[in-house]
Amino acid sequence: MMLNPDPYWWDAVPRTATDLAPLPKTVDVAIVGSGYTGLSAALTLARAGRSAAVFEKDRLGEGASTRNGGMASGGIRMRFSRMIELFGEADAAAIYGEGVAARDDLARFLETEKIDCDFAKTGQFYGLCQPAHYDGLAREADLLNRHFDVGAAMVAKADQQSEIGTDFYHGGMTRPDIGGLHPGKFHDGLLACVRATDAQIHGQTEVTGIARDGDRFEVRTARGIVSARDVIVATNGYTGGALSWLYRRIIAVPSQIIVTEPIACSLMDRLMPKRRMIGETRNMYHYYRPSPVGTRIVFGGRAGAHSDDPKVKYRHLRRNLLELFPDLHDVAISHSWWGYTGFTFDFLPKIAVEDGVHYAAGYCGSGVVWARWIGARTAQRILGLPEAQSVFAQRAFQTRPLYCGRPWFLPAVVAWYSMMDRIGR
Repeated sequence: MMLNPDPYWWDAVPRTATDLAPLPKTVDVAIVGSGYTGLSAALTLARAGRSAAVFEKDRLGEGASTRNGGMASGGIRMRFSRMIELFGEADAAAIYGEGVAARDDLARFLETEKIDCDFAKTGQFYGLCQPAHYDGLAREADLLNRHFDVGAAMVAKADQQSEIGTDFYHGGMTRPDIGGLHPGKFHDGLLACVRATDAQIHGQTEVTGIARDGDRFEVRTARGIVSARDVIVATNGYTGGALSWLYRRIIAVPSQIIVTEPIACSLMDRLMPKRRMIGETRNMYHYYRPSPVGTRIVFGGRAGAHSDDPKVKYRHLRRNLLELFPDLHDVAISHSWWGYTGFTFDFLPKIAVEDGVHYAAGYCGSGVVWARWIGARTAQRILGLPEAQSVFAQRAFQTRPLYCGRPWFLPAVVAWYSMMDRIGR
């Protein structure tokens, strides 16, 4: 059977080319990138009376915003206990607490704007890949409950079949405060909100450079030059070399996803009885979930990240899916695609200003929640609003010597983490 190389989400909301409308000569704010970040910034600015124009090199939302798994966690790519070790208890609580606020804000936003994107607070099961992981995760659950009252609870291996139909894990942790949505419908709904304002949106209009022009900026695009008072760069893992400052600070990490053909209801009830979002403790982790209507499994991860060959990525994910769920051996895969997530060197999202240009990026694989939140905060910063305050504007946007935007070290990192998983670390 021929695999569909497009994201499963595009079945419901296809990516389409937009009419190439004339570019404005001047604009208050030029926004580079039409994903959740850029659209959220445009919506905030336009509703405040600023003229905003969004520029996208591809079709609107063609990058990570419609290629992700649709899991709405607002997580940070390190445990809260590790954050306390690195930053101290007060700063760690502020960082993690902003994620809780961002997740709650997304739910309110979807309800207020009446965006129908299959959002549901299904809860999450986080599987333990080694027996030795249990005590550490139990301490983490206690720590999270004490600081944030998230309702985390441990599940023993003997009881995990009530959460997930596999013997692979050694128990796990549940979180009732995490949910999921349909990322394509979310983007489409956010886009509709922006289109209802006076903001302009220009797809297939690549920004090739940004330069100072007195107290304004000259935004050079493939279709002409636009003068802007402010600029927001919101390209995350799809940042190109023309945006050199961000390019040197974002690590574009491939992530890939496969989707099964529809699964019999009785089998889905056994494999994913509570239709939760799923994560796990291995270094080369997998993230997966039921489709919004609960008939398929959407299965993603870093497996195959060492190769750009779609067939290699597919084979890795398929093998890992069957390792977890041998009962799916005869269930075909319908879709297999991949895209880039944007990581930072300290694993924290970033709001930054460099030479007057605003940057919003670095969601480290949790952009469903962070991108909209960080985009809005960046726009509020331009507007001078007090709600623009964010802990992610307070830490330096790091790079490393000799890093020029191409993660040459990624194969070695993947090999190291894969070895750690094999030896149970």
